[in-house]
Amino acid sequence: MNKPIIITTLNARYTHASLGLRYIFANLGEWQAHAKIMEFTITMRPLDIAEQLLSGKPRIIGLGVYIWNITETTALVELLKSLDPDVVIVLGGPEVSYETEQQTITRLADYVVTGAGEVSFRQLCSQLLNHQKPVLKVIKGEQVPLAQLVLPYSEYTSDDLATRSIYVEASRGCPFKCEFCLSALDKTALPFELSRFLAEMEQLWQRGLRQFRFVDRTFNLKIQTTIAILDFFLERLDVDTFLHFELIPDHLPETLKERITRFPAGSLQFEIGIQTFNPAVQALVSRKQDNAKSAENIRWLCEHSTAHLHTDLIFGLPGEDLQSFGEGFDRLIALKPHEIQVGILKRLRGTPIIRHTEAFGMVYNPQPPYNILRTDRVDFATMQQMNRFARYWDMIANSGRFGQTLPLLLGDAPFARFWALTAWIYAEVQQTHKIALPRLFVLVHGAGVTLLGIDRAVLEDTLLQDYALTGQKGQIPFLSEVRKNSHNPYLVGAKSGNQRQLRFVTQEE
Repeated sequence: MNKPIIITTLNARYTHASLGLRYIFANLGEWQAHAKIMEFTITMRPLDIAEQLLSGKPRIIGLGVYIWNITETTALVELLKSLDPDVVIVLGGPEVSYETEQQTITRLADYVVTGAGEVSFRQLCSQLLNHQKPVLKVIKGEQVPLAQLVLPYSEYTSDDLATRSIYVEASRGCPFKCEFCLSALDKTALPFELSRFLAEMEQLWQRGLRQFRFVDRTFNLKIQTTIAILDFFLERLDVDTFLHFELIPDHLPETLKERITRFPAGSLQFEIGIQTFNPAVQALVSRKQDNAKSAENIRWLCEHSTAHLHTDLIFGLPGEDLQSFGEGFDRLIALKPHEIQVGILKRLRGTPIIRHTEAFGMVYNPQPPYNILRTDRVDFATMQQMNRFARYWDMIANSGRFGQTLPLLLGDAPFARFWALTAWIYAEVQQTHKIALPRLFVLVHGAGVTLLGIDRAVLEDTLLQDYALTGQKGQIPFLSEVRKNSHNPYLVGAKSGNQRQLRFVTQEE
């Protein structure tokens, strides 16, 4: 059955299920029966998306617009209006909620709902379908009390629960004012009523969901609520349970620590934004963070819990140079988190970071994702090198594929040595993507021996241990060097026809 209202967005991946679309759909009231959700990905051709959207002859298409899909969505809207000028295009989402009139996509669309959309989109649909033309093109979204919103979790389908990442939120907003973040525009963090929220989580649990990704900016802000949510899952814990939370790094009281220690390995993941350890830079961007307490808490989590720690740093903040960032990186890596995500500063629309543009010579990419290109402390070439550093760090360190080898690569100067390794690898391959895993092992081997001065035999021993766990078939990529160490316990030689085959065995075997 054709529906007059389509709510859609272009996700970064199929596995990402849009929580925002489901909020809009859940709050359509009497118009819900006349609407449907359609999700696509940014890898799909706009022509194919347009074909699917227009096949049911909708009257209204609502599009969620974000920094990761603005380019593709702009092309899609242009196509839709060319193919069917009468279809009403309504935009929403953070990317069009600020600097609205300046954007090509908003000029192409019929209406834009800025900010919260659950109530205002429903009202707009009611007007349009009742042939009442709204006075304004840009409509400021009405933020109603959270208790008045219909929660969206029943709109996740069984297929969503089985195959996709499911996002939930126990609160909205953030009380902090970090100027690089959209949450700086929030007045405070607002909680959903706890018993109501947990009842929805119970329904998801009963439907078989075991992986819950919380999008709350400050999950551990109100410890009593945090404890109640953790207790909810502790009471139901099974081997498939996985919970993702974003934590404030300097707020980890003993009651929370005690709950965290009850969770088994593989069930908890914490995302912890450090961003910078430089107090002067923190003050410039209005970030309040107790660095000593943050470091103490990360160390405690690594040493006394089984939680997986994903930590974040931002490069390119006003007032920070390469040396300062490197010192912060070394300080963080000494705490031994499982991952360090090196992010490049982006000028998100509406964020206060723009006030530093002139004073700190900040030049941003005019195209999405609006990443910083240079500052008065960091030139363009260094910024490009940091982009490569971040990519190679993901491939080598964050991937976990070089667990035995990484300490050798980093030595006693992690940032400086990996910075040098980055330059060496890029000089060899001139690319940061589409590097096959065997090729990456060859590059790490080459850099380790020729650049970093690691003993060849020691390096090859750790590389063999790491390579054994990758599941790669066929020849070892640095075979000629390995043959000099044929006594290595990680190798068992076997012949198959005229081809010498090598099989890896692990210590457990």
